Amino acid sequence: MGNIVWLASYPKSGNTWMRAFIYNLIENPSRPARIELLPDYFESESKPCWYEPYLDESKPEQTSFDEMMALRPRVQQDIANSVVRGSVFTKTHNQFTHYNGTPLHNMNVTAAAVYIVRNPLDVLISTADHFGLSFDETIDFMGDSNTGALSNAENVATFLGSWSDHVESWTLNPHPQFVVLKYEDMLAKPKQAFTRVAKLLGLDKDKQRIKQAIAFSSFRELQKQELQTGFVERSPDSKAFFRKGQKNQWVELLSDNQVSKIVDQHRNQMDRFGYVPPRYRKSE
Repeated sequence: MGNIVWLASYPKSGNTWMRAFIYNLIENPSRPARIELLPDYFESESKPCWYEPYLDESKPEQTSFDEMMALRPRVQQDIANSVVRGSVFTKTHNQFTHYNGTPLHNMNVTAAAVYIVRNPLDVLISTADHFGLSFDETIDFMGDSNTGALSNAENVATFLGSWSDHVESWTLNPHPQFVVLKYEDMLAKPKQAFTRVAKLLGLDKDKQRIKQAIAFSSFRELQKQELQTGFVERSPDSKAFFRKGQKNQWVELLSDNQVSKIVDQHRNQMDRFGYVPPRYRKSE
């Protein structure tokens, strides 16, 4: 078994919030950890620096999507080897699948994973804001099984697929070392939700430590810090990375037609997690 612990999610589903909790849990600081420390404390499997040794003199932006996908197993082996002992917590937005026969997550170096799933109706709101898209454009983006992001100066190419593809890939086949959390449970039942992660990491005995880590990584705290110092992962298309952190924002922002499109595209996975609004459920 390897040493990579994946922190996985479809974009705008709570990945950064989870990273803030884990940082505060492990380091157990006397005051909330600064959010500018998160990108350096956690690895990202999409950092260009990991891929550049395999690209001769070309840059990731000049390398094809297929080539970047094919490099995943080797790069992830390098990430695992970068830590002499202990776990390396690594962010990923890639679907848990194969691309042209290549696994996008190297299970030979994987120890565990935390996957966060969020109501796609709310993901739509946050994704539209983050990428500067309209709601209708975001519906198409989230429904496209070929959705991916091309390489740029900050991140190499990633393969998402549709929201349903992404969620199903990480959650359909239970894995003993994979914890699946609902974003909504992180909001409504933080003690129970975050204790599951603490247990995965072997840090669930100290209840006060968990309570403090939850408080130090609260959405209000993260918003306050971003307002004071900014956050490097904020998109230039968005006014803030930590927007509202609430559920059911879609109720006031989406039209009936837009809700219907999302439900029609993603009904099976939404059903699994209880996300289909009552009026859009099919009669028995």
